[in-house]
Amino acid sequence: MTIDEMKHEIGKDVQQNKVVLFMKGTKEFPQCGFSGRVVQILNEHGVDYVTRNVLTDPILRDAIKQYSDWPTLPQLYIKGEFVGGCDIVTEMAQKNELAPLLK
Repeated sequence: MTIDEMKHEIGKDVQQNKVVLFMKGTKEFPQCGFSGRVVQILNEHGVDYVTRNVLTDPILRDAIKQYSDWPTLPQLYIKGEFVGGCDIVTEMAQKNELAPLLK
């Protein structure tokens, strides 16, 4: 699959799922601290979400960064919109700005 084809698939994924986290590892086994932190925050909010493990597919890992124009992982999407990475999600959770988006 090409980068452009993968970006198209990412677009479908974020539109079809209310909450999608592109991360290193899975929600059951995060493989970096930043991904683990976002998983912890989402779990604390009791929200249903899907994860996509960028470590299993180098094309996905490159494509998600181009799709969002954001250089780092994890990347959280809610209702088709890019929210941000670990620092932004953590700050939003601390300011009680994340919960309304997840409802």
